[in-house]
Amino acid sequence: MQIRKVLRQERKFVISMEQFYRFDGELACLLKPDAHNGPEGYMVRSLYFDTLMDKDYYDKLAGVELHRKMRLRIYSPDSDDALLEMKQKQGTNQLKRSLIVSRADAKRIATGDYEPLLAYSEPFAAECYGVLTMGCYMPRVVVEYRRKAYVLPENDIRITFDSQIRASSLTGNMFDRHPGLFPVMHPADVVLEIKYNHFLLAYVKDIMRVCNRSETAVSKYTLARAGRISF
Repeated sequence: MQIRKVLRQERKFVISMEQFYRFDGELACLLKPDAHNGPEGYMVRSLYFDTLMDKDYYDKLAGVELHRKMRLRIYSPDSDDALLEMKQKQGTNQLKRSLIVSRADAKRIATGDYEPLLAYSEPFAAECYGVLTMGCYMPRVVVEYRRKAYVLPENDIRITFDSQIRASSLTGNMFDRHPGLFPVMHPADVVLEIKYNHFLLAYVKDIMRVCNRSETAVSKYTLARAGRISF
């Protein structure tokens, strides 16, 4: 199995739908669209795990410098596999590692059964097993949204726009077509994320300057756990 490892800086902004359409048009001319982009982007659905005492959730709320998220991610209810991801952040720096697991194993992991990870030979699988079991992690919430993304090879720049952000506490519905989702952000709001290594190119900085007043530490996971629309 392939392990995916990404180490980048990350900035987040909440923008209006009007700004999204303007930036989307500009970036389509300047950057390469993600291979999965359609006219309305693509679906992202994640199942987040947390400890019995919700350590990761409260660490994020408290602004703890070093914090972590554990999640399963798919891009279609018909996916044959899923990504088990560990995301570790320190300020604007993030390390994300991903392990591809089969659909059958993902369904078991989604119930809190982490034994399938012992069958994978990668050390990262064993690390995830240790974190999930020793930390008494449990499935907590499903988060889904539409994403449109653009990439640039220079400095591994990736710009994403996430909209229609919804959630469900029915964690067993990871692969369902209709998992009982409710909105957790105003439908006119879009989360813009800019990820990069080293430094940003000038025209990407221009976008950030327009958005500076709306920079945020918004977390889809914490919004979903709060269980309410954020206006």
